[in-house]
Amino acid sequence: MPRSLAVALHDVEPATFARTVAIRDWLDERGVAHATLLVIPASDLHLFSDRSPELLDWLRARSRAGDAIAVHGLRRGRPGRSAGEFARLPLEETRAAVQLGKAIVERAGLEARGFVAPGYAYTRGLRNELGERFDWWADLLHVHSIRRRVLSPALSPVTARLLAAMPRSLLRLDIHPRDYDSPAHMHALERTLDRVERRSCVTYDEILAA
Repeated sequence: MPRSLAVALHDVEPATFARTVAIRDWLDERGVAHATLLVIPASDLHLFSDRSPELLDWLRARSRAGDAIAVHGLRRGRPGRSAGEFARLPLEETRAAVQLGKAIVERAGLEARGFVAPGYAYTRGLRNELGERFDWWADLLHVHSIRRRVLSPALSPVTARLLAAMPRSLLRLDIHPRDYDSPAHMHALERTLDRVERRSCVTYDEILAA
């Protein structure tokens, strides 16, 4: 893959819609033509498309513009489960959650080829299930498919300033809605994008297709 930048916007759901749109517009202004939007299908057990038709319309428009849509768990992690949404979840419940999350997104008319676990918290059962249902899934260090994996640590506003000069052909940059509320994080993101402005922007769908 030529020198590329893959930006992922995490925690896309009705509660974060306004900040997500603001961040995506801000990225557009800085030349990030394509990004990957990580959608929580049923935050608080309400379908995202029912709770916010405006979010669904926006996601459809972003998909037509070239952004990729990925499933980001099923709902917010349960209180007290800092290890992640799927921690200690039995295999059958893991399988049902993965199936339901993908079905919710696709029934809303969106293509979801990939999956990113909230907080990059994976279990063995979750990894095994993803290989059956998605073209790719990403953890903190790699983007995986059934046939291969691509090494590329995910950067954040906190780490990006230190690692933006990495010589790797692919750089991944994670952005969360809460970053929009932090001037320090937005400044760090701006400086990072300035440093990598000559890289082509790719979605996660495109990483393993290269």
